[in-house]
Amino acid sequence: MLHHLSIWVQQKSSGWMVIGSLVIMLIFTILVLPTQKRVSLENTGSSKSPDMSLLYTPAEIYQMAENYGPDGRQAYIHTRWTFDLVFPLVYVGFLISGISWFTKQLYRTKKVWQFANLFPIIAGLFDYLENSATSMVMYLYPAQWAEIALLAATFTVIKWGFILLSFIGYFFYGAAAFIFWMKRKQ
Repeated sequence: MLHHLSIWVQQKSSGWMVIGSLVIMLIFTILVLPTQKRVSLENTGSSKSPDMSLLYTPAEIYQMAENYGPDGRQAYIHTRWTFDLVFPLVYVGFLISGISWFTKQLYRTKKVWQFANLFPIIAGLFDYLENSATSMVMYLYPAQWAEIALLAATFTVIKWGFILLSFIGYFFYGAAAFIFWMKRKQ
């Protein structure tokens, strides 16, 4: 099944999709993310956020919940279920279209390398799981469920791991495709 999904995504990817997703990613990075960061700081009173941290403990997420206060926690939850539903789609689309198209340029036959185009999907899924778990922590606070906080921290690490692997794949395959294209031109 994963093999078929990887092949399907690769077949659907095009140079125009890569360019379009790059433009959308740049718009989000330059215009939307700084505004969202400012609004989050105003609403929560803190620059710390579980979804922007690589590692945190259950105690640290509960400290963030305490520092946010009731209004900040509500704002955090609201952001997870508005803005943070859209942004994973943006970065997943950017990464998956690029990796898929670049690998299609490099490998005309089915190779194990093509499965790298599924890493962004895994990252996006864990981003949504992280949003669910951190929202539950914020919603239930001051009650503390260590299991939910531990799941949130685990989902965060896995999300960032797959985002990192995806960006490495994007730039590696992008550079390799560019070199391959240059050699064909000569």
